[in-house]
Amino acid sequence: MRLVFLGTPSAAVPALEALVGAGHEVALVITRPDRKRGRGSSLSPSPVKQAALDLGLRVGHSMKELEGLDADRGVVVAFGALIPASVLAHTPMLNVHFSLLPRWRGAAPVERAILAGDERTGVCVMSLEESLDTGPLHAQASTDVDDKSAADLLDELARLGAALLVEVLGSRDLLEHPVLQVGEPTYAEKLTSDTFHLEPSKTAVLLARTVRLGRAFFFVAGRRVRVLRGHVVASHAPAGTLTYEGGEVVLHAADGAYALDEVQVEGSRAMGANAWWSGARLSPTSSWS
Repeated sequence: MRLVFLGTPSAAVPALEALVGAGHEVALVITRPDRKRGRGSSLSPSPVKQAALDLGLRVGHSMKELEGLDADRGVVVAFGALIPASVLAHTPMLNVHFSLLPRWRGAAPVERAILAGDERTGVCVMSLEESLDTGPLHAQASTDVDDKSAADLLDELARLGAALLVEVLGSRDLLEHPVLQVGEPTYAEKLTSDTFHLEPSKTAVLLARTVRLGRAFFFVAGRRVRVLRGHVVASHAPAGTLTYEGGEVVLHAADGAYALDEVQVEGSRAMGANAWWSGARLSPTSSWS
């Protein structure tokens, strides 16, 4: 099948590679423009662009390049921008979405599933519509959330979605007979800095879920501390207290507490929580926010 592919982050790369591996002709890859990634002033390509170049595919950055292009279908995986109705009218598109629709329509379905404590989540291949994640479903696959990090869960879903996409494109029945979404929709709002801020007003379970997203932080003694790993423990101090007890550095929260295993202070390397505590010179009972 002759396809166009629209995607940007690393989560979209397995689908692109799977399409090529299955023998589909990817006539054009549209991805977000090169940008600064990390330190330095040089521009770097998106993961999808780099993968496309490695595969010898034509790459563009504007949907205008789809005008006049002959393709059977488009495939969209985490592209990062809405597809205009005019483009969809010309080229019908499939979308790989990382949730069990209609649960978690929107920008951050994996993270919202973790924060909500969902036991299972999954991936869907749907027909793309102009409205947000409302299209009928061609296929879906599910997996346990367990205690997986957002990065690990997304990686798993990306692989599941790639295989599911190839299955749909290879099945006339799945491709031509999608089914309507059933159930009450929920919306995965975009993540903000507040999403990752560990605060004493949150429960210990929510602190643990937030750490699994990968960018969690709190403040103590005027310094911002990232939390890389930890675990829930019982609390024996008021919420907002940071203590060192039983060989563990503990954030006491609204309901329970969260013991720190690995942290990273601004401008420093990642380290064990005990090593950080030894060098931080905090009082045995400090305040955190």
